[in-house]
Amino acid sequence: MTPITQRRIHQFKANKRGFWSLWIFLVLFILCLCAEFIANDKPLLVQFEGQYHMPVFKTYPETFWGGDFETETDYRDPYAQEIIEEKGWILWPPIRFSYDTINYNLPTPAPSAPTSENILGTDDQGRDVAARIIYGFRLSILFGLTLTLVSSVIGVSMGAIQGFYGGKIDLILQRIIEVWSSLPSLYILIIFSALFIPGFWTLLLILLLFSWVALVDVVRAEFLRARNFDYVRAASALGVSNSVVMFRHILPNAMVATMSFMPFILTGSIAALTSLDFLGLGLPPGSASLGELLAQGKNNIQAPWLGFTAFIVLAVMLTLLTFIGEAVRDAFDPRKTSL
Repeated sequence: MTPITQRRIHQFKANKRGFWSLWIFLVLFILCLCAEFIANDKPLLVQFEGQYHMPVFKTYPETFWGGDFETETDYRDPYAQEIIEEKGWILWPPIRFSYDTINYNLPTPAPSAPTSENILGTDDQGRDVAARIIYGFRLSILFGLTLTLVSSVIGVSMGAIQGFYGGKIDLILQRIIEVWSSLPSLYILIIFSALFIPGFWTLLLILLLFSWVALVDVVRAEFLRARNFDYVRAASALGVSNSVVMFRHILPNAMVATMSFMPFILTGSIAALTSLDFLGLGLPPGSASLGELLAQGKNNIQAPWLGFTAFIVLAVMLTLLTFIGEAVRDAFDPRKTSL
């Protein structure tokens, strides 16, 4: 580990707020990656006639347990539970609902208030809010990470080409980017979302049209500054190819500014997905979406647990990411020195 890397790690740890936010975020993210083992309407493990089965991984028809139907077993059905427990036992996850499971045994009409069975209540379709929060948190983070990584690759590549070659290439690409970034992105996103069938990858491509522009100016400025450094000119004089000079010698220095911006790009990506879901132009109906839960809170003022739960989850998520971004920015800032 180089001294510079050690200093950056020490700088990051010196920012206690960002350091602990990273650990809290990692714990929450890892838990959500295991959402099927935390919230599911299928048992984790079934012991039946001396053999062990995992319905969470494999589909079993009801006839497998001695039932009447060839269709997949509805493990929430009391009859299915009875025939299984006659010859074995069932191990359930902590929350016996998936994100799309409807609870037909609510004490009050949906949306139902929190109970011992639905700890955060249900939405207006009778689905468990806690399960939808867990799956929605995972979906939002994975969407934001994917969008951030892909847009960073495109933005860094465009900025590197502009800054390294300069001249007409820089002038033409800069004018194109200025025109593109001046377009009303929100209206265009709404139009595209209305024209195409919504989905994870469709929304990713639509948001990618504008998100890659954020890093171009930063990387371009770094390449314009570094291309005249002595070590770069020496490498070019020795016959090193332009691609090697760009991505082996200059890019590591340009990544300092890029890494500082990436947590904030991630925050913006999650906020954009939530906004489109809130407007009804995001993920398909029925998907585990925090924005859709916010919209339900707005439409069901008599059920305050919907809006409050979604707001708290989003606030905690974005706050943690912001604190992590501040710590990363401090770690890569050469002017910062930890005591």
